[in-house]
Amino acid sequence: MGATDVCPFVPVASVSMEDCVKIAEALGKRVAEEFRIPVYLYEEAAREEKRKNLANIRKGEYEGLQKKIRDPEWKPDFGEPVFNEKSGATVIGAREFLIAYNVNLNTKDSKLANMIAKNVRESGKPKRDDDGNIVKDENGEIVRIPGKLKAVRGIGWYVDEYGCAQVSINLTNYHITPLHIVFEEVRKEARKLGLGVTGSELVGLIPEEALIEAGKFYLKKQGISMGVPKREIIHTAVKSLGLSDVTKFNPEEKVIEYRINKESDRLVDYTLLEFAEELSSNSPAPGGGSVAAIAGALSAALTAMVGNLTYGKKKYQNNWDKAEEISEKAQDLKQELLSLACEDTKAFNQLMKSFRMKKETEEQKQKRREAIREATKLATEIPLTVMEKSLTIMELALKIAKIGNLNAISDAGVAGEMALASCRSASLNVKINIPSLKDEKFARDAGIKQDDILKRIESLYIKLTSIVEEKL
Repeated sequence: MGATDVCPFVPVASVSMEDCVKIAEALGKRVAEEFRIPVYLYEEAAREEKRKNLANIRKGEYEGLQKKIRDPEWKPDFGEPVFNEKSGATVIGAREFLIAYNVNLNTKDSKLANMIAKNVRESGKPKRDDDGNIVKDENGEIVRIPGKLKAVRGIGWYVDEYGCAQVSINLTNYHITPLHIVFEEVRKEARKLGLGVTGSELVGLIPEEALIEAGKFYLKKQGISMGVPKREIIHTAVKSLGLSDVTKFNPEEKVIEYRINKESDRLVDYTLLEFAEELSSNSPAPGGGSVAAIAGALSAALTAMVGNLTYGKKKYQNNWDKAEEISEKAQDLKQELLSLACEDTKAFNQLMKSFRMKKETEEQKQKRREAIREATKLATEIPLTVMEKSLTIMELALKIAKIGNLNAISDAGVAGEMALASCRSASLNVKINIPSLKDEKFARDAGIKQDDILKRIESLYIKLTSIVEEKL
């Protein structure tokens, strides 16, 4: 409906949907004021229900816009209801990640693919009478039979390049209908028609979470613990969904978070040798803070390992669910602590940068003081968070030591040793920053919190080592 038809803001990482709505509103206001282009808000940014659906706003498209814009019901959210012949109108909003996904069939018949699409997509298909005529209501609107899946749009087509028909799907909210549910439903509908699904294809990018959900779904069906590393979960999803059926699927290229991270130099992407070399250089970062976080990550990894060595073993069948839950939580903590290792290095570098700020004028001095104050706070908050995570890992290590595989009891003990080392090491980084904090309340609270965590983790450590020694 315009030169810029639609501009969605999508939360991917470290941002909420509410943040995206605010950005959409700010941009909408600016576009209307600076370019005199009428702006409509849609999806999560919509101010009324009927404007949530992009198709409703687009109806009539550019050709019908001149008349539509004068209708009080379709007054733009930003800008005057005046037709801009050159630019048309723009729709700006915030929405969930849209996954473009095709399921491959062992047929060339696009009509059969379309039948399947109509049965699974949310809009379904038109209702027909006994004579095959489309049924309409008293207002002349087509009566529809809803499809099986919410937040799913679909159509069937034939792709000459692949030599097969596909059910082509737009998954508008994978939180409502996950990827694997779409795949399984298409497979069910295909069977009814005597067809088979050979695999699927992802068009564009996908959030990591969607693949993790799919991988866990298939791991559970296979009776395998879901507390395995992410790469194994994603590998299971790729294989189970047949994502390499017609084109090779490379998670590093197709998962949006990996594409973003690929663009930055991350500490966790170093090899062990590279990390050790960097750590031993004359550069102060990475330093003790990153090492503390990595020690915690290793503790979490060991805890998950003991849980996975317990799950599936007949002798420990009564504790499979608990072991799997411990492994899953430990895997999450492992990832969080690896991220904190990177964040600690960034925080130190930010602090050093603030010390190097100009201080020639009073204004520059004030900005420098504020920057140092905020950077010091952050450099204190990160090791405090590492301490909290280490405490949680110690709790998990204690739980798995009680119920876990006896052959791995020493690993549970090492997990406890590493959790304690992580917590104590992070504590040193808190202590060194507290005297530099200008915010007295923040400094006092940080000190109290630090002491409390140390007492609690040391108490748990004594319990854990007692159990480990006894079982050894």
